Amino acid sequence: MTTATHEETLGFQTEVKQLLHLMIHSLYSNREIFLREMISNAADACDKLRYEALDNDALYGDDSDLRIEIEHDTDAGTVTVRDNGIGMSRDEVIRNLGTIAKSGTAEFLKQLSGEQQKDAKLIGQFGVGFYSGFIVADEVTVRTRRADADEGVEWRSRGEGEFTIADVDKPGRGTEIVLHLKQDAKEFADDFRLKNLVRKYSDHIEVPVRMPRVETDKDDEGKPIEGTEKTVWETVNEATALWVRPKSEISDDEYKAFYKHVAHDFSDPLTWSHNKVEGKLEYTSLLYVPGRAPFDLYERDGARGVRLYVQRVFILEDAEQFLPLYLRFVKGVVDSKDLSLNVSRELLQQDPQVDKMKSALTKRALDMLKKLAKDKETYQSFWNSFGSVLKEGPAEDYANRERISELLRFSTTHTESATQDQSLADYVGRMKEGQQKIYYIVADGFNAAKHSPHLEIFRKKGIEVLLLHDRIDEWLMSHLTEYDGKAFADVAKGDLDLGDIEGEEEKQAQEETAKAKEELVKRVKEALGDEVQEVRVTHRLTDSPACVVLSEHEMGFQMRRIMEAAGQPLPEVKPILELNPEHALVTRLEAADEGSFGDLAHILLDQAIIAEGGHLDDPAAYVKRLNALLTA
Repeated sequence: MTTATHEETLGFQTEVKQLLHLMIHSLYSNREIFLREMISNAADACDKLRYEALDNDALYGDDSDLRIEIEHDTDAGTVTVRDNGIGMSRDEVIRNLGTIAKSGTAEFLKQLSGEQQKDAKLIGQFGVGFYSGFIVADEVTVRTRRADADEGVEWRSRGEGEFTIADVDKPGRGTEIVLHLKQDAKEFADDFRLKNLVRKYSDHIEVPVRMPRVETDKDDEGKPIEGTEKTVWETVNEATALWVRPKSEISDDEYKAFYKHVAHDFSDPLTWSHNKVEGKLEYTSLLYVPGRAPFDLYERDGARGVRLYVQRVFILEDAEQFLPLYLRFVKGVVDSKDLSLNVSRELLQQDPQVDKMKSALTKRALDMLKKLAKDKETYQSFWNSFGSVLKEGPAEDYANRERISELLRFSTTHTESATQDQSLADYVGRMKEGQQKIYYIVADGFNAAKHSPHLEIFRKKGIEVLLLHDRIDEWLMSHLTEYDGKAFADVAKGDLDLGDIEGEEEKQAQEETAKAKEELVKRVKEALGDEVQEVRVTHRLTDSPACVVLSEHEMGFQMRRIMEAAGQPLPEVKPILELNPEHALVTRLEAADEGSFGDLAHILLDQAIIAEGGHLDDPAAYVKRLNALLTA
């Protein structure tokens, strides 16, 4: 019997109130996952005890066999899950059970919709599995005692906006969770049901999951002897670390279940790679590619990395030293025999073995993605979720730049939408005879890129152009200079060079046209003054009167806007104005008198800047000039 002292009632964090309301007032088709979440939390507590005991073996006391126990009381309508792991202090109980201590909480709550399956998946994504207990329980009681404490703590709540916490006498360390089942959830207070759920969801858990079984002595005829009943604890899960088992003995369902445990995700992974390395380095890795991106994917300082074990002893939850930042979406486990058991984050950064493992695991992860790419539909799903992160790779990992470039996908002028991405190998395979470069254009969106005036000559000649409309694309291309021996060329920068695609007669005609328009070019430059770097005629336009381009090594318009939005001061850049000598507006400009020539030249420049997605310094002046032209 426990005696409560220092009891107080506290309110939940606002986010938890919203979450509990969702839990209690929604009925999920997969309510049974509550048991998986309870067991996973208990297994984590046992892992944490193992790690802390490396420095303080006394934490085990006289109870060194870690275990998870599940009991039920059919008459009382309860299910109890207990462990003898690390346990929690009073402050840890308040912090862990009264708040959602997870980055991206605000984004998570924005996504809550009340739609059953969608919200159930979100709950798992955010590591708030403990609260799934309220799916089946109208009251939850938690009794816990930290391994280094003399006193226990009891936490109680009906999930109605507040919880009660009190100090109690609790024998033994660890945590016990009692779920008082709702009337329509009494099915879970059943031995057969619980055992099946353990084997379905938690067979891979390394800690033994035990359930009680009543046995009796039997007489010579095999009949039970009354009064000889005794309780025997039976291990109902495999209780072997999944990653140490041979691949041939592990089913796909087991791999998927283990992923959900290590990633705290309700969705299945897209793919995985299980590998054992022997030799100078000895370690086992099990890496997964998630099926969906977490909300904190772009928080570069957020928690990431794989679970690190040393000789099957849990060391770190998020060991980020084993994969580069651009692969931060990869989840899984690494178990090493070559690292010290008392390794810390600081020691990992100084260990040359870690660098060798990181190099090998990075290649393993990229090979896993290469295999995934053979299924175009599945890989497109991956790319939609993680493509922008993978694009960080060429800048961060020069050694694997070629491998990464094979995995990149881009929209092109040959695709109808922004979600029909093509590989660079696909592009090269379709290159025109005589084409020597891979052409691309950077814009703020798919439609802006697809309808850019710079593409007019390419459409006319049937030359494919990559449409780069992701915010990271211009930065990416500053580090990705070539593919398959072919250089990349930005069609909005420098002189247009179509190589051998243009014949000698065509090039000669362009030179003659440029010479014939020298006087017009001179007049336009004088009218625009220092607003432009240069004026010249162009052959890149077929439908538009003018366009602006930048020098080959200038920062593009998209990157400039991003840098300016971040408050980064940048030097002024003057564009180059190119005129289409065949266009009616340019012909009209050439024939204009001195009174209207300057206004018309400014209108062509402003229109070209707008078409490029740029911003005018004086929009009112542009409107005034345009109105004057329309009413002339």
